[in-house]
Amino acid sequence: MSHNTDADARAAQAVVTHHRQLAAALTGHVTDLVTAAEMGGLRQVWHHRDALLGWLHTELLPHAYAEENAMYPAAAARPEGRLLVDGMLDEHRTIAALVAELEETSAPVAAAAAARALQAVFTTHLAKENDLVVPLLVAAADVSLADLLDGMHDLIGGGGQEGCGGHCGCGGDAPSEGPAAVLSIDPRLDVRDLPHGQRHARVLAAIDALPADGALVLVAPHAPMPLLAEIDARYHGQVATEWLQDGPDVWQIRLQRVTVPV
Repeated sequence: MSHNTDADARAAQAVVTHHRQLAAALTGHVTDLVTAAEMGGLRQVWHHRDALLGWLHTELLPHAYAEENAMYPAAAARPEGRLLVDGMLDEHRTIAALVAELEETSAPVAAAAAARALQAVFTTHLAKENDLVVPLLVAAADVSLADLLDGMHDLIGGGGQEGCGGHCGCGGDAPSEGPAAVLSIDPRLDVRDLPHGQRHARVLAAIDALPADGALVLVAPHAPMPLLAEIDARYHGQVATEWLQDGPDVWQIRLQRVTVPV
């Protein structure tokens, strides 16, 4: 593998950004489920449980398995990374077990508890990947993180026209020009399948999770003028908008956090 410092730095940022999007999406799903369980609405509990499970099976678990194939072997090959990767794999198994528990339970309280436990494990897991695994690979002179991520196109921005098609914002319209081109694509937040009443909160949570100068592409089923007005009122000009597609069936808007000079 060739080692390119700039490419690996961009790759590391892409991983961290994608992790932030996954965490925001999981938080939204878990909050919906727990709130429904607290309010005692059985129909809403199972609706949100099924939505969470669908997201877990199409976004979180495939991401975890792709990491096992793409990033973990390179980290485990280094003496300082072997035990770390063993622990990360154990956490993947814990996450999978909690997903199974969430699928099998018939009690709303148990479903909420499993979802909260899964969220806690995943939050700790992502912190280790961001703070330990990714820096380990970036620092390795004989490893190219950008090349490793070439095996994760479908999960961090590429591989299909619609990408994930879900709420993780992992991107999906990336050109097939190699890792550098994939990593330059902003993550997508597709809210078309979300209930109308949840869209604003999910978008605002994703914007809150963006780093300085970070951006995402909002994919909506209509021109989201009320949402843009809310964003402007909330962030006071610190979110720049760029219209990428103006209907007639899909609207795409790039939202970027910007620093306003004092």
